[in-house]
Amino acid sequence: MRVLFVCLGNICRSPTAEGVFRRQLDEAGLADAVAVDSCGIGPWHVGKAPDPRAQAAARRRGVDLSGLRARQLDDEDFYRFDYLLAMDHDNLTAIEARRPPDSDAVVTLFLEYAGHPDRAVPDPYFGGEQGFEEVLDLIEAASRGLIVTLRDRLGEGAP
Repeated sequence: MRVLFVCLGNICRSPTAEGVFRRQLDEAGLADAVAVDSCGIGPWHVGKAPDPRAQAAARRRGVDLSGLRARQLDDEDFYRFDYLLAMDHDNLTAIEARRPPDSDAVVTLFLEYAGHPDRAVPDPYFGGEQGFEEVLDLIEAASRGLIVTLRDRLGEGAP
């Protein structure tokens, strides 16, 4: 199973989701069954580390994002990943616009897995520290829901 988190530039929300979800997969005993990555819609930050504020907020919760580097959504992602999870409606629209007709990946808003199918993870980039904390709260909740979904999908062999 392969999961890709997608936001605008891949320096705040999607790398935070990647880091948090990796930790939760490890805690759930699913780290070997699920591959995780993140990317951005645009090329602005390709090769850069996550925003220092995102890293600091994640670190306070025991998640290290320092080794991650931004990349842009690639056409092959629609075939490499089972799930492409958008952080907001604009990201979802951009993903859907690029989606090849023969891709069978699940493409949806990430917060669907937190019981909020129409809610976006807000972009904290232009705000203060509290925005990064809110992003973490939402991502932690959605990650727990996604793990339940993946465990069901993986079936009997899942720990």
